[in-house]
Formats: sequence, C-alpha cells, structure tokens
Amino acid sequence: MAAVRESGRDRVPPHPDVREVGLQRVLEALVDPVRRLIVAELDAAGADLSCGAIDLPVSKSTATHHFHVLREAGLIRQYYVGTSRMNALRRAEVDAVYPGLLDAVAADHTRT
Repeated sequence: MAAVRESGRDRVPPHPDVREVGLQRVLEALVDPVRRLIVAELDAAGADLSCGAIDLPVSKSTATHHFHVLREAGLIRQYYVGTSRMNALRRAEVDAVYPGLLDAVAADHTRT
C-alpha cells in the first residue's frame, strides 16, 4: 500500500472569515487568560510563532485546544512550516471588524 503524502495545503486547517464571526464568539475566546496570553505574545512578537515558542502554563493537549478556539474565533491563522504549526495573529482583519479589541488585550497583558 503506497503512502499518501499530505501537501502543506492539505494540512492547513480551515479559517473562518472574521467578518462572519460574531462578537460573542470572539469575546468567549478571549475570556480565558491562557488564550489572552497567546494573543498578547503573538502581538508582541510581531511575527508568526510556532505553538511551542509560546511558554504556556498548560499541557500540550490543552494548549492545542486553546489554539483551536482562537482559530475558530478568527483571531489567529495557523499553517505549517515543515512539521511546525505556525500561528499568525490576524490583527488587520480583526481590527477592521473590532477596532481596538486587540489593543485592549495587549494593553491588559502588559499591566499584569
């Protein structure tokens, strides 16, 4: 039986259109302090980061869940580089729909 190779495109999970994600879903994603930490770290880095590059106080499986929730809320975009799953903050898209929201999350993170 021949092995099936996945292209990078096949491995990219679906991402919702931020304009179609309701405010309730976005706020529910940001209610958790671990998810706010992920968003703040991506914002501060100013670059895409792998899941493992962000030091989180949770297990790997729990971190995976948090990244999934953020992706489904339209806050991050995920893609692969080799075997690393990369995360990009969708700042421009989120700011266009919810201006100031990510600035508030980042500002709150710097205060704590």
